[in-house]
Parts: sequence; structure tokens; C-alpha cells
Amino acid sequence: MLLDAAREATAEAVGCRPDELSFTSSGTRAVHAGIAGALAGRRRVGRHLIVSSVEHSSVLHSAEVHTADGGAVTEVPVDRAGAVSARAYSDALRADTALACLQSANHEVGTEQPVAAVAEVCRAAGVPLLVDAAQSLGWGPVEGDWSLLAASAHKWGGPSGVGLLIVRKGVRFAPQGPVDERESGRAAGFENLPAIVAAAASLRAVRAEAAQEAVRLRELTERIRGRVPQLVPDVEVVGDPERRLPGIVTFSCLYVDGETLLHELDRAGFSVSSGSSCTSSTLTPSHVLRAMGVLSEGNVRVSLPFGATEEEVERFLDVLPGAVAGVREKLGAPTPTAVVREDELVVDALGKRCPIPVIELAKVIGDVPVGGTVRVLSDDEAARLDIPAWCEMREQEYMGEEPAEKGTAYLIRRLR
Repeated sequence: MLLDAAREATAEAVGCRPDELSFTSSGTRAVHAGIAGALAGRRRVGRHLIVSSVEHSSVLHSAEVHTADGGAVTEVPVDRAGAVSARAYSDALRADTALACLQSANHEVGTEQPVAAVAEVCRAAGVPLLVDAAQSLGWGPVEGDWSLLAASAHKWGGPSGVGLLIVRKGVRFAPQGPVDERESGRAAGFENLPAIVAAAASLRAVRAEAAQEAVRLRELTERIRGRVPQLVPDVEVVGDPERRLPGIVTFSCLYVDGETLLHELDRAGFSVSSGSSCTSSTLTPSHVLRAMGVLSEGNVRVSLPFGATEEEVERFLDVLPGAVAGVREKLGAPTPTAVVREDELVVDALGKRCPIPVIELAKVIGDVPVGGTVRVLSDDEAARLDIPAWCEMREQEYMGEEPAEKGTAYLIRRLR
């Protein structure tokens, strides 16, 4: 009875039938099961899968498995704000397309996607659309005529370990793995009943306050978006300025190591995230920031929770400039190793991690005449994203890259 009641309450919040909704062990598991089942159910149509370039890693990992198994995958690009277009999905559709996937809103930058328009395009082509609604479901139902949907309870403030998988009636779906009698055969094992009940109750609770809280948090995030560039020099605020989730603000600071900045803010009492490539565990830039073509170094994501206050935001804005300045001072402005080769300045940044290659480029760009070029040698993977992003911010011409004896050479022409 408790399970049925939780299913009915959750289905009402999602906007689907109770018998279309299955509880899974996580949002990631819901995505994996949804993609695998939909692809298997439409195998006779073909093995072509469409995803956007900024999807959650659970979607992209499923795409990798599909490719390794002989399937075909098309990644739809995004604009600089992180949004796809319905036209791009229309162009990607093929006669053998079995499934398309699109997030409702981006986890890193908060940009909302045109799900309804993409769903209409897919529906006209007879292709089901799976929506990853983990980031947005707490704010309201997902609009549009989508076919499958996945979500995670902890994203709306519920308990970890509960995911949702919705498969609309009429969608061809073949659950993968051993058949289990529970959850329509889509999620094996006994349901975590206490967590499911808590997930349903928390979703109803946050939805009851969502409209009012969204207005308040949008005002606070708009304040951060507007004030940060005024308070901190050399900052790029990323993500769509209007079509975005209420509580997420993301910005990148030039000449700053993202993890070091996070530690400084943590000492001041602020827990924020970073999509920066400069982490202790990996040198790979955030795939979202890379797809958007924006700066990855010094990246900060602020997620305002329900109940965040104006006083907390103001204190964050008071602390941030000093934290950034302190990190920049600690990094110093290393003396670039530069030589002049004919009409070209060569900066050797080999062996130096971001943001050092960009700092060295910024220091020497004024040493070449307008029209002259700078060649930056770097073996840091993040430079492939950050140097073009710096050029766009500084209105210089990025001429491309070419192989070097060691690492890669990035060419920049001074325009001003």
C-alpha cells in the first residue's frame, strides 16, 4: 500500500500514469536501464542513438557502451550558452535512429534545454525521446511529448538511492538482464520502501514551495551574475542568462586554479563546486565547458539551496574578490620562457598546468606588434580549451593548433 501510494504521488508530480513509473536504485541506474531498454526495443528500426554533447556522464557512458557494441552515436553540439537547437536534432535524425536523449537542464551551468521543441521533432519522425530530468524535476514537470524520463530523488532534496524511470505506454521497450517481477521488470531487486516513501513525500513538499522559491532564488542568482564581473576582473559568467534553473550560477576566473579557489572559499564557509580541469584527480576539462567553448580554468558553480538568504549571498560576494586575488597572488605571474622567432614570439609552457599557460600568454601578448603572433607550447590538455576561450574574451585571434616536437603549439595573432 505504501509503495502504491508513493508511486501514485510521484506519478502525479511527474505528469504520467502510475503504471508507467518504476523506482530504481539511482538516477544513473534509471538512465542506463532506460537507454538500454529503449535501444533493445527498437533494434529492428536501427542502432543509431542521438545525444547532446553536454549530457550527464551516465548518458555519455551508455553511448560509449552502445558504440563499443557496434551501434552508432551522433553528438549534437550546443551554443556558447550550452543550449541545443531543435533544428540540430532534426538534422541528426536518420532512418535507423532508435532513440534520442536530451537533458531538461544542464547540471553544471543550469541552462534549460528546449525539450518540448525537440520532442515534437522526434515525435514527427517516430523516434522516442528520453529526457534526463534529474536537475529540473523538483521545480516542475517536464514539458513536451517526451517518451521516456529519468530522474534522481537526491537532486530535489530527497534521499540518495532512489531513481525514477518512466516509460510511456506505446513505447517499445525491452528490459535488459534477467527478468525480475518487480517494477515492471525494469529494476531488479526489492524496493527500498522507506527511501521511496521519503522521495515521494519530499517531491510533493518541494513542489508546494517551488513557484515562490524559484522567484526568490532567481533574484539572488541574478544578483550574483551581475555583481561578480563588477567585483572580480577577468571573469566570464557562463550559461544562458534567461533560460536557466533558478538556483545555479557558474563563472570562470582567468589566471586562477579552480581547486585552490574552492579551498579558499571553503575556509570562508562556502561549499561550492568546480568544473575546472585543474583537479587533483584529472587533467581533463569539463566536457560541458569544452562543448560550450568557454573558459574552464578557475571555474566555480554556485548552487543556492532552498532557503538560501540574501545575507548569505552578500557575504559570498564580499568574500569572493579577496579569495580570487589571493589565489592569483599565490600563483604569481611566472616569468614566461619566451623567445622571438622571426616575427613570432614563442612561449614555452611545457610541463606547466593550467592556468599557467594562459597567464604566460597574457603577459607576452603586448610584446608583439599588432598583427604579430604568439606560439604557446603546452602539453596540458586544458590549454586546448582555455587558450581559444581567452582569445575570445580578449578579442584576439585564435589561429588554431599544430603538432610540436613536444606537446602542442597554439597560435594566436594580436589584433589590438
